[in-house]
Amino acid sequence: MKAAEYYPRIGDRVLEKKLQISGAVLIEGAKWCGKTETALQAAGSVLFIQENPQHKEMAKMMPSLLLEGDTPRLIDEWQDAPEVWDAVRHAVDRRKQTGQFILIGSATPRDEVKSHSGIGRISRMLMRPMSLFESKESTGDVSLRALFEGKQEIGNVSTLNIPQIARIICRGGWPGAVTQPDAEGALAIDYTELIVEEDINSVDGVERNPLRVRQVLRSLARNISTLTTATTILGDVRANDITISDHTLESYLNALRRIFVVEDVPAWSPSLRSRTTIRTSHKRQLVDPSIATAIMRMDASRLLRDLETFGFLFESLCTRDLRIYTQVNDGEIFHYRDKNDLEVDLIISLHDGRWAPVEVKLGEHQIEEAAANLIKLKNKVDTSRIGEPSFMMVLTGGQYAYRRPDGICVVPLGCLRD
Repeated sequence: MKAAEYYPRIGDRVLEKKLQISGAVLIEGAKWCGKTETALQAAGSVLFIQENPQHKEMAKMMPSLLLEGDTPRLIDEWQDAPEVWDAVRHAVDRRKQTGQFILIGSATPRDEVKSHSGIGRISRMLMRPMSLFESKESTGDVSLRALFEGKQEIGNVSTLNIPQIARIICRGGWPGAVTQPDAEGALAIDYTELIVEEDINSVDGVERNPLRVRQVLRSLARNISTLTTATTILGDVRANDITISDHTLESYLNALRRIFVVEDVPAWSPSLRSRTTIRTSHKRQLVDPSIATAIMRMDASRLLRDLETFGFLFESLCTRDLRIYTQVNDGEIFHYRDKNDLEVDLIISLHDGRWAPVEVKLGEHQIEEAAANLIKLKNKVDTSRIGEPSFMMVLTGGQYAYRRPDGICVVPLGCLRD
């Protein structure tokens, strides 16, 4: 079988910069999202911890021997030999050089594993599945960075249509599925089964009931891109399992966070002109929308017949891509909702203080409503304290990118890039 082509990742640039300033870089993220392939592009030598049981034994006795090799030395799935962490820290201190090690992890290890944080020695980066720009399905004509800098002229056309977007949601951004088109949603299903049967237990060694894991994931999938409470999820699971407690549910959700499957969107809390209560609930989100379609066994044809679910999953797709594009621009993603039920789907907040609100609409017929929400939010925030938004955007599943007379950008997801 012909080897799959390597698609350049936004993470390639992030890793290159971090290696120039740090002794070691830790790449974290969900399994199968492409961490190892990205690291291999920069590595001078490689150690696969899981390849040989002796590696774990050596890590306990003399971990420094595992660090010998051309730099940057790539150590894959380091959390399976946690003694490596301190060995890398000490090696960085001794060598006093940048770009010595790349560590890869698909799970956040137990708290007691890392007694020392590695701050100042080990830089971190989070990788997610591929964005549409990385999978070569977005034209990349509209740059998030250029929008923040006020340099973007908008007048572009996406090559994606609604049925294609449905297939992309079900396939996911997993590199193995992107580079093997015949895979469709099969890889997402395999990944979801791996979560249910194995991965969730690898975080802390606690055996968790696969049936419960499946029920929790199914509830999260049904409530994706909403402010659904843990009480609602507990009720969903109790429909089939009356013995589960709220404490047990939280342990399952926390384990899913630690293997980078659950990635909720936190609430944005800006300074407002009036005393409006802002709701602080997180918005339910998964690292990739294909996990939701896989656990519900929903294919593209079913998605096209259920436009309400399609809309929530499209927001999940947009959230994934915006997180990738925002991260490389040194920012984070939030959502906004207040007691008057004014809701804006996503807020891009850069660490230098710049911000931009984004409404997500699958269909172009909802653009007017979305634009009205963006203007309402702009009028509510205290711009004397947080500044004017750099831009306001309606992110759509349509084909045409343009700037409205009121200045709001209408951008198809199939035109966006970092």
